[in-house]
Amino acid sequence: MKQLILFILLLNSATNFAQGGEKIKERIKAQKVAFITDKLELTSEEAQKFWPIYNEIEVKKEELRKESVLKRKEKKPEDLTEEEAKILLNEMLDIEDQKHELNRELVSKLEEVISSKKIIALMRAEREFDRKLLDRLKEFKDRRQNRRN
Repeated sequence: MKQLILFILLLNSATNFAQGGEKIKERIKAQKVAFITDKLELTSEEAQKFWPIYNEIEVKKEELRKESVLKRKEKKPEDLTEEEAKILLNEMLDIEDQKHELNRELVSKLEEVISSKKIIALMRAEREFDRKLLDRLKEFKDRRQNRRN
Protein backbone atom coordinates (compact mmCIF):
# COMPACT_ATOMS: atom_id res chain seq x y z
CA MET A 1 0.00 0.00 0.00
CA LYS A 2 2.84 2.40 0.87
CA GLN A 3 4.46 1.65 -2.48
CA LEU A 4 1.22 2.41 -4.29
CA ILE A 5 0.86 5.74 -2.49
CA LEU A 6 4.49 6.60 -3.22
CA PHE A 7 4.00 5.70 -6.88
CA ILE A 8 0.88 7.89 -7.12
CA LEU A 9 2.69 10.79 -5.46
CA LEU A 10 5.65 10.45 -7.84
CA LEU A 11 3.36 10.21 -10.85
CA ASN A 12 1.45 13.28 -9.70
CA SER A 13 4.68 15.22 -9.19
CA ALA A 14 5.96 14.24 -12.64
CA THR A 15 2.66 15.25 -14.22
CA ASN A 16 2.67 18.62 -12.43
CA PHE A 17 6.29 19.22 -13.47
CA ALA A 18 5.48 18.39 -17.12
CA GLN A 19 2.42 20.64 -17.03
CA GLY A 20 4.55 23.42 -15.54
CA GLY A 21 6.97 23.06 -18.42
CA GLU A 22 4.09 23.23 -20.90
CA LYS A 23 2.74 26.35 -19.19
CA ILE A 24 6.14 28.00 -19.49
CA LYS A 25 6.34 27.07 -23.17
CA GLU A 26 2.88 28.52 -23.75
CA ARG A 27 3.83 31.76 -21.95
CA ILE A 28 6.99 32.07 -24.03
CA LYS A 29 5.02 31.42 -27.21
CA ALA A 30 2.45 34.07 -26.27
CA GLN A 31 5.23 36.58 -25.54
CA LYS A 32 6.87 35.75 -28.87
CA VAL A 33 3.60 36.30 -30.73
CA ALA A 34 3.13 39.67 -29.05
CA PHE A 35 6.78 40.63 -29.67
CA ILE A 36 6.67 39.72 -33.37
CA THR A 37 3.28 41.33 -33.92
CA ASP A 38 4.57 44.54 -32.35
CA LYS A 39 7.86 44.54 -34.26
CA LEU A 40 6.23 43.82 -37.64
CA GLU A 41 3.35 46.22 -37.04
CA LEU A 42 1.01 43.73 -38.67
CA THR A 43 -2.42 44.94 -39.69
CA SER A 44 -5.30 42.72 -38.55
CA GLU A 45 -5.68 41.47 -42.12
CA GLU A 46 -1.97 40.65 -42.36
CA ALA A 47 -2.00 38.96 -38.96
CA GLN A 48 -4.93 36.73 -39.96
CA LYS A 49 -2.95 35.44 -42.93
CA PHE A 50 0.52 35.58 -41.35
CA TRP A 51 0.05 33.55 -38.15
CA PRO A 52 -1.33 30.33 -39.69
CA ILE A 53 1.62 30.21 -42.10
CA TYR A 54 4.16 31.08 -39.43
CA ASN A 55 2.72 28.58 -36.92
CA GLU A 56 2.64 25.77 -39.49
CA ILE A 57 6.34 26.22 -40.26
CA GLU A 58 7.22 26.62 -36.57
CA VAL A 59 5.59 23.26 -35.79
CA LYS A 60 7.68 21.63 -38.51
CA LYS A 61 10.83 23.35 -37.22
CA GLU A 62 10.10 22.17 -33.68
CA GLU A 63 9.75 18.59 -34.91
CA LEU A 64 13.16 18.89 -36.59
CA ARG A 65 14.67 20.37 -33.41
CA LYS A 66 13.35 17.47 -31.37
CA GLU A 67 14.64 14.97 -33.91
CA SER A 68 18.05 16.63 -33.88
CA VAL A 69 18.24 16.58 -30.08
CA LEU A 70 17.22 12.92 -29.95
CA LYS A 71 19.85 11.98 -32.52
CA ARG A 72 22.56 13.82 -30.61
CA LYS A 73 21.54 12.24 -27.31
CA GLU A 74 21.41 8.66 -28.58
CA LYS A 75 25.07 8.11 -27.83
CA LYS A 76 27.97 10.13 -26.57
CA PRO A 77 30.46 11.02 -29.31
CA GLU A 78 33.18 9.04 -27.56
CA ASP A 79 30.95 5.91 -27.65
CA LEU A 80 30.40 6.07 -31.41
CA THR A 81 32.37 4.10 -33.94
CA GLU A 82 33.75 6.15 -36.81
CA GLU A 83 31.09 4.70 -39.12
CA GLU A 84 28.28 5.54 -36.67
CA ALA A 85 29.69 9.06 -36.33
CA LYS A 86 29.65 9.53 -40.11
CA ILE A 87 26.05 8.35 -40.30
CA LEU A 88 25.02 10.64 -37.42
CA LEU A 89 26.85 13.58 -38.96
CA ASN A 90 25.07 13.07 -42.28
CA GLU A 91 21.71 12.79 -40.51
CA MET A 92 22.40 16.02 -38.63
CA LEU A 93 23.37 17.77 -41.88
CA ASP A 94 20.17 16.48 -43.49
CA ILE A 95 18.17 17.99 -40.64
CA GLU A 96 19.96 21.32 -41.15
CA ASP A 97 19.10 21.15 -44.86
CA GLN A 98 15.46 20.51 -43.96
CA LYS A 99 15.48 23.53 -41.63
CA HIS A 100 16.90 25.65 -44.44
CA GLU A 101 14.18 24.41 -46.79
CA LEU A 102 11.53 25.27 -44.20
CA ASN A 103 12.93 28.81 -44.01
CA ARG A 104 12.69 29.07 -47.80
CA GLU A 105 9.13 27.76 -47.67
CA LEU A 106 8.24 30.28 -44.97
CA VAL A 107 9.64 33.18 -46.97
CA SER A 108 7.92 31.99 -50.14
CA LYS A 109 4.53 31.73 -48.43
CA LEU A 110 4.92 34.98 -46.50
CA GLU A 111 5.81 36.95 -49.64
CA GLU A 112 2.19 36.46 -50.67
CA VAL A 113 0.99 37.96 -47.39
CA ILE A 114 3.46 40.63 -46.22
CA SER A 115 6.20 42.74 -47.76
CA SER A 116 9.82 41.64 -48.06
CA LYS A 117 10.72 44.39 -45.59
CA LYS A 118 8.44 42.84 -43.00
CA ILE A 119 9.92 39.40 -43.67
CA ILE A 120 13.38 40.81 -42.97
CA ALA A 121 11.96 42.50 -39.86
CA LEU A 122 10.55 39.10 -38.84
CA MET A 123 13.98 37.51 -39.08
CA ARG A 124 15.45 40.31 -37.01
CA ALA A 125 12.60 40.11 -34.47
CA GLU A 126 13.06 36.35 -34.06
CA ARG A 127 16.78 36.77 -33.37
CA GLU A 128 16.10 39.64 -30.97
CA PHE A 129 13.44 37.65 -29.11
CA ASP A 130 15.74 34.62 -28.86
CA ARG A 131 18.56 36.81 -27.55
CA LYS A 132 16.29 38.41 -24.93
CA LEU A 133 14.98 35.01 -23.92
CA LEU A 134 18.51 33.68 -23.47
CA ASP A 135 19.47 36.78 -21.47
CA ARG A 136 16.48 36.26 -19.18
CA LEU A 137 17.36 32.61 -18.77
CA LYS A 138 20.93 33.54 -17.87
CA GLU A 139 19.67 36.10 -15.33
CA PHE A 140 17.35 33.47 -13.84
CA LYS A 141 20.18 30.95 -13.55
CA ASP A 142 22.45 33.59 -12.00
CA ARG A 143 19.78 34.49 -9.41
CA ARG A 144 19.27 30.83 -8.60
CA GLN A 145 23.01 30.32 -8.25
CA ASN A 146 23.29 33.36 -5.96
CA ARG A 147 20.48 32.05 -3.75
CA ARG A 148 22.27 28.73 -3.40
CA ASN A 149 25.50 30.45 -2.36
